[in-house]
Amino acid sequence: MSTSQTPKHIVAQIEALHSMRWLDLKAMWTSLFGVPPGINNRRYVIRRLAHRLQEDVARATAPGLLAINDERIRHLLATGTLKPQPKKIVTAGQVLTKNHHGVLHSVRVLGKDRFEYSGKHYTSLSAIARQITGTRWSGPLFFGLKTNAAPVRKPR
Repeated sequence: MSTSQTPKHIVAQIEALHSMRWLDLKAMWTSLFGVPPGINNRRYVIRRLAHRLQEDVARATAPGLLAINDERIRHLLATGTLKPQPKKIVTAGQVLTKNHHGVLHSVRVLGKDRFEYSGKHYTSLSAIARQITGTRWSGPLFFGLKTNAAPVRKPR
């Protein structure tokens, strides 16, 4: 979950972890995990607490995502192979961002095959990626909606 999707009160809680006393961190750990931390490494405890706070928010706001991840983990453990991830679907109102050569580019999704970039309307993400880079790109690949997972070839 990116910072832009994390509620501000959780971000504030996570930032406050660094200034908390060790006894307070241990008490928070015990309240979240049910047992005291089995390690006296402050950095580890802070990182794990931050992760747990974000998990709890995700569990409340996106239970479907956690269910999909649990299913993929079970499949991996049972078969030794990863199930392909479901396609990322963009919906109207979403804003896609891409940092390209130090410049942050934002694209607003207007609807199916309708996008807005720099005040202009486009019918494909590929056209926007070409506008940004000056070369042909797969728009979904450029904006991280699709991975370039070419099949692994076995050496002969």
